[in-house]
Formats: sequence, structure tokens, C-alpha cells
Amino acid sequence: MKQQAQNRLPDGRLAVVRNGYLPERTIQTGIGEVEIKIPKVRDRSGSGIKFNSSLLPPYLKRAKSINELLPWLYLKGISTGNFQEALVSLLGKEAQGLSARTISRLKAGWIEEHRKWSRRDLSKKRYVYWWADGIYSNVRMDDKLCLLIVVGVTESGVKELVAVEDGYRESSDSWYGLLSDLRSRGLETGPKLAVGDGALGFWNALAKVFPSTRRQRCWVHKTANILNCLPRSLQPKAKEALHEIWMAETKEEAEKAFDRFLDRFDDKYPKATECLR
Repeated sequence: MKQQAQNRLPDGRLAVVRNGYLPERTIQTGIGEVEIKIPKVRDRSGSGIKFNSSLLPPYLKRAKSINELLPWLYLKGISTGNFQEALVSLLGKEAQGLSARTISRLKAGWIEEHRKWSRRDLSKKRYVYWWADGIYSNVRMDDKLCLLIVVGVTESGVKELVAVEDGYRESSDSWYGLLSDLRSRGLETGPKLAVGDGALGFWNALAKVFPSTRRQRCWVHKTANILNCLPRSLQPKAKEALHEIWMAETKEEAEKAFDRFLDRFDDKYPKATECLR
């Protein structure tokens, strides 16, 4: 309204004035249902000026936090028919719009969004780094399927999600299909460096699709593997010693930290030092 204060009719009256409220409606939020009344305006000049709230867009039925919560719950294994029961404590017993049919419609929308995103053009993308991993889930009680995920950093330093696809136990064929699809959509050259764990499926596929990409083992995975070979009481000190390796400012300092770890743990915990080697 303040923006229209200078807009006046020939007789000096305001051209845009308050004119009551729009019909009251209910918004689902994290604290339950909230009754909302939005002001409306009348344009006396006939130029078609309208007021739309930036906080409450037209047709909004639930807060952004709720929309983000629904797919998260689905991925966690909440079945389509149990959403309303699961959200009673959050939204109240009178929560509306969360029937099995509504969730199925939302799920179809998520699938379509992923399909369009998975077909986007990549011809103008150039990545410096990739991090690749396979994440297993207990959704639908199938431990063979996992999500193959690639996160990249562009030449301008922007970190972004590159790919998310279903795979079969991080097999070479699954990774090859994902990487080949990226190349077919215009990604002619791979990243300068790819970081991943010890799963050979990704590395075998990478060598076939983007052979010029350099490889680096992920220190997060390697650290976890090493700590699993040590007593819990020693893990904090061992983790600190491992950090000294990959956080060293020079290769020479890293090699010295490497040797110190071996000297310290080799006698009693050879499995841990062999994992590091």
C-alpha cells in the first residue's frame, strides 16, 4: 500500500485503497493449523493493480516446512496410508489434506520432478571435483538397492548435486550406466579429480567413461574403516593422528604423520595399520 501512496485519481483521492479481507483460510504449519485472513485492495483507477502477499502465496495450503517434511518421512519408510496417523502429533487430530490419495499424488509429483532433473542438459557444465558414494537404505526392506550419488564442484567453486539414481549394490554396471548417462547429456569431460570409497564398481566405471579423471580415496570412509579395527578407548587419539596426515601442509609432513601412526599402533593393532597402508 505504501508503494501506491503516490498513485492518485484526478480528484486527489488514493487510487488503491484497502477493501476488507479475502475469505479466511487454514494453513497447516509445524505448530498445527493456523487461521489466516489476508487483506485485499480495490483499484479505483481501473488499471488492474492487485495485492499478493509474499508471505502467503495464493492457494498455499501448508507451510514450506511441512512440504519438506512429507518426502523425508516417505523416504524414512512411512507408508502412503500411514501419513495422517504419523503426523497427528505434529499437525493435530483435525489435519486435513494428508490422505493416502494426496500422498500418492505428491509422490507422483516428486517422481516427475526427479525425471525432469535427471534429463537436464549438462553441456555447459565443467566440474573440478566429484564426490561419489552409494547410500543404502532399509526402505521397503531391500538391502540390495542403494542410491548412487555424485556431488560436484564447478570451476567457479559452486557445490551442487550432479546425480542421484538407483543402483544395485554399487556394481560396475550401475555406476557405468549413471556415468554414461551424464556423458550422453553433454558432459563431455569428467572432473579433474574424483573422490570415493574403496568400492571398485565406481572406479571401474570411471576408468571406462572418464579415463582422464584422477582418483583419490575418501578419508572419511578410510578413517571409519581404520577406527573399526581399534578399541573404542583409542579411537579419539587415533582419529586425531589420522587427521594429522591429510591435514598436513606438505607431502613430506603427511608422510611423517603416516609413519608416526604406524609406529604407534602397528605392534598391537596390525589390522588398523594394514588398513591404512
